[in-house]
Amino acid sequence: MITDHHRMRKTTYDCGSIRDLSELFKLLAEPNRLKILCSLGLECRPVSDIIEATGLSQTNVSFHLRALREAGVVRPERRGAFIYYCLPDPELLRLLDDFRHWLEDHGGSNRVASRKKKAGRR
Repeated sequence: MITDHHRMRKTTYDCGSIRDLSELFKLLAEPNRLKILCSLGLECRPVSDIIEATGLSQTNVSFHLRALREAGVVRPERRGAFIYYCLPDPELLRLLDDFRHWLEDHGGSNRVASRKKKAGRR
C-alpha cells in the first residue's frame, strides 16, 4: 500500500515550482503578515478589525495587506464604503496550523531559532 507520505517523497519539483514556493515562504516569513492572516481566520474583515486584532498601525497593516493581495494570498471585497479582506482559500489556514503542529512536535520554535543563530555564526 502506498501512503501519502511515500508519494510525497517521490514528488519532484521543477525549478519554477521551487522558486514559487520560496517566494511564498519569504512572503509568509514576515511575522506581521502571519498575524494578519491569522486575524482574518475564515471571515472577511475590514482593515479596522485587522488593526484591532493585530495591534499594528493602519500604515503597517495596509503595507502588508498590499503584499498579501498582490501575491493572491488575500482578496479584497468591497462592501459599500469599506473594503473587507478575505482568504481566497481557507486551506491556507489549515496549512499554517499544520506547520505550527509540526514545529511543536519537532522541538518547537526554540530549536528553529537556535539553528538560525548557529547558521549566522558561520
